[in-house]
Amino acid sequence: MTDAVWTAPDVERDPSPRLVDERACLQGWLDFQRQTLLFKCAGLTHEQLAQRSVPPSRLSLLGLVRHMAEVEAWWFRSMLRGEHAHGFYGPDGNEQGDFEDLDSVPAEEVFARYAEECRLADAAAADLALEDTFENPYWGRGAKVQHLDLRWVYLHMIEEYARHNGHADLLRELIDGRTGD
Repeated sequence: MTDAVWTAPDVERDPSPRLVDERACLQGWLDFQRQTLLFKCAGLTHEQLAQRSVPPSRLSLLGLVRHMAEVEAWWFRSMLRGEHAHGFYGPDGNEQGDFEDLDSVPAEEVFARYAEECRLADAAAADLALEDTFENPYWGRGAKVQHLDLRWVYLHMIEEYARHNGHADLLRELIDGRTGD
């Protein structure tokens, strides 16, 4: 008897938000983009998810899921809450670690971490107002400190997902020809 091969689970996407307040709209669009990334991965094995686009690119669906787990942790927990919550897939200084050594962690564990980071990100933002600010020590070094608010984080995350979901669409088409939104 052979072990069953793990595949990324199917995803039901919620419709994009309509006629809701600003906070619900931002959260709804972020959730939609999160679900879209997972939708692009549905039904694929670890090997398929790790398939690279075109050399020398390191881009893969598995790398994108790893990257977005890091990005969720970085903006919502490290920056917004001041926790050290990143560096899961390589040392802190390795910005490409998310896309390297894709066999170091099974895809099933990557997807579990991603789901947990999304949950923790939502929890980190839950009791904050969109106007609540934090300092970004990595921008505006010196006399000028960069302040950002939670609204900016939501918008940035939606933009980051939208960009990477375009990559995911092309990667999925390369793997099995599946296209769509």
